[in-house]
Amino acid sequence: MKKTILYTFLATAITGASLTSCEDMFGGFLDKQPSNELSEDEVFSSWTNTEQFHFDTYNFLRHGACRINSSWMDAATDLAHTSYSYGGTRVSFNIGNYYTSGASNELTDTWETYYRGIRKCNMLLARIDQVPKSSDDTQENYERDLRVYKAEARFFRAYFHWELFLRYGAIPVITEVLDPDGDLITDYKERPTVKEFVQDFILKELIGGVEVTNGTPGGCMPDLLSLDEVRKDLANLGGRITQPAALALASRIELYMASKRFAGQTDVTWQNAADLAKLFIDKFGSDGQKDNKYSLYRGTGDADIPNLNYQNAILTTATDQGKNPEIIFWRNDAVAGWAAIANDTPVGEGGNGGLCPSQNLIDMYDMLDGSSPFTEYDETGAPVYDKATLKPSGIVAGSRYNDNNPCSSRDPRLNASILYHGCTWGSGIIDVIKGHRDNPTGNANATPTGYYVRKYMPENILTNNHAGVEYRNWIIFRYAEILLNYAEALCEAGKVPEALQAIQPLRDRVGLSLKLTERADLKEQEAALHFIRKERTVELAFEDHRAWDLRRWNVAEKALARDIYGVEVTQERGQLKYTRKVVGNRVFEEKMYLYPIPEAEVWKTGIENNPGW
Repeated sequence: MKKTILYTFLATAITGASLTSCEDMFGGFLDKQPSNELSEDEVFSSWTNTEQFHFDTYNFLRHGACRINSSWMDAATDLAHTSYSYGGTRVSFNIGNYYTSGASNELTDTWETYYRGIRKCNMLLARIDQVPKSSDDTQENYERDLRVYKAEARFFRAYFHWELFLRYGAIPVITEVLDPDGDLITDYKERPTVKEFVQDFILKELIGGVEVTNGTPGGCMPDLLSLDEVRKDLANLGGRITQPAALALASRIELYMASKRFAGQTDVTWQNAADLAKLFIDKFGSDGQKDNKYSLYRGTGDADIPNLNYQNAILTTATDQGKNPEIIFWRNDAVAGWAAIANDTPVGEGGNGGLCPSQNLIDMYDMLDGSSPFTEYDETGAPVYDKATLKPSGIVAGSRYNDNNPCSSRDPRLNASILYHGCTWGSGIIDVIKGHRDNPTGNANATPTGYYVRKYMPENILTNNHAGVEYRNWIIFRYAEILLNYAEALCEAGKVPEALQAIQPLRDRVGLSLKLTERADLKEQEAALHFIRKERTVELAFEDHRAWDLRRWNVAEKALARDIYGVEVTQERGQLKYTRKVVGNRVFEEKMYLYPIPEAEVWKTGIENNPGW
């Protein structure tokens, strides 16, 4: 997809505002004709205008970095803490305040944003069949584009409804264009069941239902662009929705529906979830050859370096934009500069600290040989802690784990994701000793945990006095998630060896030599499941998964209310000393599994709010 697709302003005037506040937002807006705004009839009288109107829907894909008032969703979990006090998660999620304006772009604006997107999709689907073909277009191209645009609109509509479901539960499904001058939600006060919302609408819209007949999905998927079509024309089609993207979303949804919090509310079983992930692997996964399919990113030859394999799976450059074999669907942004990463860069490099990984996350990484450093992990994937010492309760004998150098000899994904004391990054070496480069006295933005984030942070931007630029595309689906989906579903279905084999490639690409099927601590189903949850957390850290995984596992009250740990690094007689500390106390109650529906929407419509709000 050309970059202009993501930045068009055309026809945004008619996209609508929130579901129930369009009248307040618009007033007589549609009667006006500013020079850069078009009426609905004008948009759908021209194929070119209609195309731009449709491509604008891609702007509703949100970037996860600093999305919540300069903070990340993972800073609302046990994986991280925001350094600056005004960060949205610190004044909202972390203290149990779900009505604050400090995080409005997540807690209240989500409702408006996605219902606006849904209205655009419904409008396109209602009007596009009547839009005349461009005179310079062939009938063949016109019919192909018509089919693809309608399928993309259906995908977007399903995706936006899903994102709303994660936050608000089953809420009104909207499939018609609502009148911005009318009483928009009068006919939509009844909240559907989870089955009606997810199974009968979203999954049916994507792939035709829970069961995929003869391995051939239905729904919008067959009419979307194929992977081959996009790969052959990345300059124009890179970042567009593809058939694999629809199947990837369906795989994620079925995994969620089989999970404890939603189990039994639809017809989706763990075997269904496993089968759908396996269908993706069989249909779109690589056989190891240059077959133009998806695979885990690995460098070739001398470039096959464990920590770089993982690091480069996330970051992309101008030369491989859209060519990463692991990325299924992403927000196709323009190149980013210093302003894009300044909030999350170490203070010693001139940044604001920002997303600071927790010691809780550090403790989830295995050792360099692939063995576990600790003896016991709970259902959240985290080690079991001794609350008196703030340390994991048991260290595996002979593991080489050193609590006075906790990042030493660990899984290379730690090095690729986290900046810790002594590692090199940017123009120097990270130094978090009090009063030193990255923890200067009096700097309120210095890391509270002893760590800074490295993942999603293109180091090239720091070149030439921070004048460099680089792509920082937000990943929505990647192949690693499909393997993790498959493994979790298999394990829950009682197929432990097969589940461990399914995620072995994730470990192989970062050089962890000990095979999972050889680990004596993973023979039992419960231990294997806790491990798979830990592996999912480590692999997908800072990709906006943890908050939703904890909720679907039904363990959020335990994980999101736990203390956040960090370390204080000091130097005594020339030796470094790491002292664990509590960085923050978190609040999470049962009602927080869902967000409250924005108060203005409840007052105006009378829609039933979520339990406890």
